[in-house]
Order: sequence, then structure tokens, then C-alpha cells
Amino acid sequence: MKIKNIIFDFGGVIVDWNPRYMYEKVFDDKYEMEDFLTNICTEEWNLQQDKDRSLVEGTEILIKKFPEYAELIGLFYDRWEEMLKGSIDQNVKLIYLLKKKYKLFGLTNWSAETFPIALKRFSFFQEFDGIVVSGIEKMIKPDSEIFYLLLHRYQLKAHESVFIDDNIKNIIAAKEIGFHVIHINETINLEEELNKMKII
Repeated sequence: MKIKNIIFDFGGVIVDWNPRYMYEKVFDDKYEMEDFLTNICTEEWNLQQDKDRSLVEGTEILIKKFPEYAELIGLFYDRWEEMLKGSIDQNVKLIYLLKKKYKLFGLTNWSAETFPIALKRFSFFQEFDGIVVSGIEKMIKPDSEIFYLLLHRYQLKAHESVFIDDNIKNIIAAKEIGFHVIHINETINLEEELNKMKII
């Protein structure tokens, strides 16, 4: 196989973002925090802001539904930057190595309002040849349309590209389109996986 492009998801792959980093400062009880993040400020709710809903609208909708949690819900975006712990250095170092041989792209589910914070904070984003952000495009992984947008915009071919993501739904969607894929999880070493594919 002739690989020309490496496509990174960001959160969970090269950026360590987790709402727990902020909320653990707010909750005294870990189980209460987990219940709140499981049932109130859910991943599905946050994903709508990553797609096309404004932070203000998303917050208002949730407060209307759970008025007793208004203050805690408001903190989600008021203190969002505290959820952005830092870079995942063992994977970030590979960006500079891969850059020597391949074109690098980003395909991320991220709010158009919060992504600029990360873009300003992490200099390694400048190494990418192109970045597609769901909140800007108003489409989201795992929907196939955002993958095809990436391919069309940068004139890429899926079979010449490796897609790296920590979300299995996104991995499945990419594989169906024809991408080579690496599913990141706690047991996977990205450098080793790239070595197995003879990419580095």
C-alpha cells in the first residue's frame, strides 16, 4: 500500500481533553460527578455544540431541562479551558516525524467557538496541511459527509490515507469509506501501530 496522508483526530489522540479535569475541582463526591456527566452534561449534548449549536443555546437548553443544575451546567463552557489538560506528548512527537514523509491533516469533532482556544495554545497544529473542524463545517463524525468533505477539499484518496481516532464509531465509518485506520485506546501504542504498517 502506498500511503501519502496521515489524518488525525485531535481529542484523545494528540490533545488530552476531559470535563473531569474541571469538574473534579467542583464536586466533592466522585460518584456525583460521574452521575452528572453521565446524565446531565452528556457526551451527546456536547456533541451538538461540536456540530452546529452555539454554546449559549446548548447551555440554555440544558438549564431549562435541569434548572436545579443551572450553576453546574453553566460551568461547562465558562471554565471549558480547564478541561484542556495538555498535549498527549507520545503522539505529538510523531507529528514531526511523520511530517517529513507525509501530508498531515486533522479531522475533529470540535465546537467552532472553543477550537480557537486550542489552536492558539498548541503550536503543533501549525504542522498540519489542513484541518476540518465539525463546528465550522456544521457536520460531524461519524457521518460520512465530513469524511468526503476532507477528501474533496484537499484532493485526497481514502486508500492512500491513514485515519487515527479514539472513537470506534468514527473508525468504522472511515474504514467503510476506504481509509486505513488505527483505533486509539488505552492499550494501543500509536508509534508501534504505525511501525506495524511500515509507515515509520
